[in-house]
Amino acid sequence: MSDSRVGLTVTHRRYVPYSHAHYAGNLVDGAYALGLFGDVATEVCIRTDGDEGLFASYSDVQFRAPMKAGDVLEVVATVTRVGTRSRTIDFVVRVVCRGRPDRGESAAEVLDPPIVAVTATGTVVVPAAA
Repeated sequence: MSDSRVGLTVTHRRYVPYSHAHYAGNLVDGAYALGLFGDVATEVCIRTDGDEGLFASYSDVQFRAPMKAGDVLEVVATVTRVGTRSRTIDFVVRVVCRGRPDRGESAAEVLDPPIVAVTATGTVVVPAAA
């Protein structure tokens, strides 16, 4: 029996303000992506179970490319497994727009194709069904 929640995808987009730059070159720390994964996972849990749920663990996190202040990030969560109380979710952060200070103080561009910055697999838990 297939669970209709498997395959559910939720997408958030977020502009990274310059106040979030943590390292030289306006780099943003990797933990920024993990916070975004928590936000999108919360919406997944609300949609699948009517509860905000709780992030339990990551089984894999891969930092593949830098995230920078001035980026627009697309954060996607897809449910890959549904257990009795747990849900496995695959995550990806893509940089879809990037600031271009070399072209001007407020210059930016749409990236085509987007840059995959971070991927992860995580587990959330929700209350037992009543």
